[in-house]
Parts: sequence; C-alpha cells; structure tokens
Amino acid sequence: MTTTLQTTIEADPTVPAIRITREFDAPPSAVFRAHVDPVLVVQWLGPRRLTMTVQHWDARTGGGYRYTHVGEDGTEHHFLGSFHEIRPDERIVQTFAYVPFADQVALETMTFTELPGGRCRLEGFSLCGSFEGRDAMLASGMDEGVVQGYERLDEVLS
Repeated sequence: MTTTLQTTIEADPTVPAIRITREFDAPPSAVFRAHVDPVLVVQWLGPRRLTMTVQHWDARTGGGYRYTHVGEDGTEHHFLGSFHEIRPDERIVQTFAYVPFADQVALETMTFTELPGGRCRLEGFSLCGSFEGRDAMLASGMDEGVVQGYERLDEVLS
C-alpha cells in the first residue's frame, strides 16, 4: 500500500514544545528498529545534504548517543543525548542537545502506534527548556532535517 505521507510539525502554544506526526507504510517494529539500530539510523537521520557519523550509540534504557552531521563544506554539527526509556516497538524517551547550545536540552518522547494494513503512526513530542529555545530550534531549519529524514526513512523501510 502506498499513501501520501506528510510530516506535521507544530509548535504548542501553551508549553515550549514541538509536536511531530508522521505515518509510515511499515509496521511499528520496523520503524522502531530504524530508530535504535545505528547502522540504520545513519542512513536516514537528518537532511540529505549532510553525512552522519556515530561516535557512540547505546539504544537501551539508561544508554546514550553522540553523533555528528557533516556538510559538503566540512561544517560539523554535533548532537548528544541520553536514552531515558526504550520500550521495544512502542516508545522511546530521550534527551536531545545540539552541542553549541547544550544548555538547551529537550526531552523527547516518540510513540509508535500500529495502524491498519501493517502501517505505523510516529508521534514525537519535544519539550524544550524555554519558548526561546523552542523557537530557535524551529527557526534553525529543523523542519528540513525532519521532513527529509523521514523521506529517507521511507526509502530505508521499502
């Protein structure tokens, strides 16, 4: 089954949070695996114009991660976080920080819901430390990375 897949990115007006919703033509187990297996993660996370390398990836409750995105001009973007909860095929709770702004740590919850036809709805909720931090994240071009990343994830899952 092929559908038109759109990514919805919304800023919550009442709390400094971002909600991201996307459906995939794959079961929750496959979408979840693509989020915890570093071999798969490097194939889809982020915009197409950046190359990802993983320095550390321990996707288990209490684990953590650190990775770098490198642009065509050699510019490096470093990210890190901790996995608070990994519940296979259902939920990931983690922190997320862009190293130059590591004081702005977001708490992210991703929920994987089974849909009819072997499909999955992924709902992400990122709670930022302030409205200013949230708005800076939104203004950074994160939407390009999220939308292109999920398009790349569709390719990995096909």
